[in-house]
Amino acid sequence: MILNLNKEFKPIPGKEIIFESFTFNGGEPHIRIEVFDTKQKVHLTHRINSFNDLGLLCIATDALKRMGVKEIDIFIPYFPAARQDRVMQSGESLSVKVVADIINNLQVSSLTILDPHSDVTPALLNDCTVISNHAFIAKVLEKLPKDVMLISPDAGASKKIFKLASALNIPTVIECGKKRDVITGQLSGFHVPLDNLENKPCLIVDDICDGGGTFIGLGKELKKKNAGALYLAISHGIFSKGFDDLSSIYEYVFTTDSFRTIRNPNIQQIQLQDILN
Repeated sequence: MILNLNKEFKPIPGKEIIFESFTFNGGEPHIRIEVFDTKQKVHLTHRINSFNDLGLLCIATDALKRMGVKEIDIFIPYFPAARQDRVMQSGESLSVKVVADIINNLQVSSLTILDPHSDVTPALLNDCTVISNHAFIAKVLEKLPKDVMLISPDAGASKKIFKLASALNIPTVIECGKKRDVITGQLSGFHVPLDNLENKPCLIVDDICDGGGTFIGLGKELKKKNAGALYLAISHGIFSKGFDDLSSIYEYVFTTDSFRTIRNPNIQQIQLQDILN
């Protein structure tokens, strides 16, 4: 049985559990689940875009347990606060641990996440399965020129990209770099190690695109180094500042539906149901 808390997001096939959810005037999420055969395992899926979404996940889990469900598997592809995986300055929270503690306290059978920001997230979670970005990027590569070059945007992404290249038999990864002011968040100093990319197409791969500053700055630097067509593949597309600046640099931006549904002609969204099944 499947309980998809976001009705636009149905990554796992199966018979769906009917429910009603709403938010009280005081801001509290609420759920009512219709009666079903509670002897079956339940796959609970959700896209977490806010703390209220996390709250709905928690109360849905509690409701299922009160109905007598013994096995609950949770799938939340975008793990909230995964980027807040270290304390940079005194007075900050280790936010990913706060969220992980909440999830662990639900005491479900298993938890599955997609392409977390770092190894910190799965290390903090109980019974966690990680789905890599390999199947997603394989789908992306089917749509691109055969000679496309794989680009790592910074040192933080390189570890995963080297594993990706090995899994997909991609011989070369170009490891780029940047500087970030930890106080202001300002980006600068984008670095491409090659002087001439010989007009070859390039695919930048990363886990999250929020405002897009990394990819706009790096895209401009790649163009200075004579890159050909530029493409961007992001597992979790937040795109908080829209798509116009990215679309002016990249031929196409690829993402999954892990965070939200996107309808934009320059964004190619690959459904997780097509990757997982």
